[in-house]
Amino acid sequence: MARSNDRAPRHADLHKPVRLYDEADIPALLRDVRDPLILVLDGVQDPHNLGACLRNAECAGCAFVVITRKNSAPVTDTVRKVAVGAAESLPIVQANNLRNALVKLKDNGVWIAGTSDHKASQSLYAAKLAGPLAIVLGAEGDGIRHLTAETCDFLLRIPMLGQVPCLNVSVSAGVCLFEAVRQRGHR
Repeated sequence: MARSNDRAPRHADLHKPVRLYDEADIPALLRDVRDPLILVLDGVQDPHNLGACLRNAECAGCAFVVITRKNSAPVTDTVRKVAVGAAESLPIVQANNLRNALVKLKDNGVWIAGTSDHKASQSLYAAKLAGPLAIVLGAEGDGIRHLTAETCDFLLRIPMLGQVPCLNVSVSAGVCLFEAVRQRGHR
């Protein structure tokens, strides 16, 4: 069941600047967060998808979202409108080097789960998603990059039963994040 839209940004909120962090800020963003859930987006270029991913992350209680500085949609007014306030309330780390950001997360005790249809991937529903965790989703069409996948601690796949080979990245983000929320015992 969806929540009411009582937290939608007022028109003036879209003119308020969004604070973007960089990978050096990751330890500070994690400092007081117990068992953080983090969404990492590897080159999501469509502003509507980025906005929807931010909205999913905020609704799932993510500590922050990591995006790439290059090959990613910037946080524009379109992203902010689709995010319905999440871009203003959720910290966004804009990484110069995604691998370095992932290593920084690992150095701070966060497990990294990448989404991939690789043969070594385990079902999302069989994986342990409790505890400090970052879920990495890739660009539309290409998925996560090879070096990103190699940096992950484990790979996940969403079981696909139909003929279409994949879900939209924002839908995948919602499925993965809320499976983690379910496993963490939130009701």
